[in-house]
Amino acid sequence: MSMKLSEFSFELPPKLVAQHPVPNRDESKLMVLNRETGDIEHKMFKDVLDYFDDGDVMVTNDTKVFPARLYGNKEKTGARIEVFLLRELNKESRLWDVLVDPARKIRIGNKLYFGEDDSLVAEVIDNTTSRGRTLRFLFDGPYEDFKRTLLELGQTPLPKYINREPVPEDEDRYQTIFAQKEGAVAAPTAGLHFSRELLKRLEIKGIDFATLTLHVGLGTFRPVEVEDLTKHKMDSEEVYIDSEAVRIINNAIDSKTKVCAIGTTTMRALESSVTTNGYLKEFEGWTNKFVFPPYDFGIANCMITNFHMPQSTLLMMVSAFGGYDFMMKAYKEAIKKKYRFYSYGDAMLIL
Repeated sequence: MSMKLSEFSFELPPKLVAQHPVPNRDESKLMVLNRETGDIEHKMFKDVLDYFDDGDVMVTNDTKVFPARLYGNKEKTGARIEVFLLRELNKESRLWDVLVDPARKIRIGNKLYFGEDDSLVAEVIDNTTSRGRTLRFLFDGPYEDFKRTLLELGQTPLPKYINREPVPEDEDRYQTIFAQKEGAVAAPTAGLHFSRELLKRLEIKGIDFATLTLHVGLGTFRPVEVEDLTKHKMDSEEVYIDSEAVRIINNAIDSKTKVCAIGTTTMRALESSVTTNGYLKEFEGWTNKFVFPPYDFGIANCMITNFHMPQSTLLMMVSAFGGYDFMMKAYKEAIKKKYRFYSYGDAMLIL
């Protein structure tokens, strides 16, 4: 029997939605769940060190968030329009897939102006969904100059549930220390808890790191609108898993050590590229894999993740991994103990 959407509902007090990061990355709270014993422990994130040994592997996502939120003005009326860059469709012709808000005012042929001096202009050339549009940016000059202008005009795309304007601190803190390859519109948040110092201590203890890339899209936040989960379609996200990551992870599988997925994005990427005999293979392409209970995981045997919103695909994945009943019990406990939820919130280690 596949599970229903309503089984993933719970009451989340709004004040538990983290609006700011904790002062030090590795000092958020950490709930440790042991699937074998059913034990729940309450720690600090830096205590994660105590649960890993020489030869264990942590798999991280090195995607980098780009400043995807722009504000422009519509020609003639001057109405303020939010443009959320989703992905670049074509470099040469400067085509981008975007969301616009308010969308009802934005039609094919409209021009939008950005920057103090209207230094950037875009023309709407297609409607893709009710809020989705294809924009062509009109910019004379080399691609590098265009990209720099675009990124300078953009803001850190904090999720809507963070009810405040981005501040300079967000540019750094809404990025993991692993971030290298630009392409995400949301941070892979489990990675936000790692500090350089903690990373060093993990390396000294002999923990290996494998890196893959999954560019997080807005589909991560798309609400599930069907009660029957088998009917939900995930948005596709771009994934790269190279031979080095494959080598490190498959060695760990052979030596039966821990393979810990840092975050649901990493887990999704791993599960999108499993061989029939339970090893990881190289991958370059797109995944729209949707993981919900019941599900057999092929690669990782532990995971670190944040606390997710009710009815989200992320909550469904961690419930598949940790066990539905155990996860619901852990979330009740988290609310009682005032754990902080979502992107800037606290973390959970599922062993």
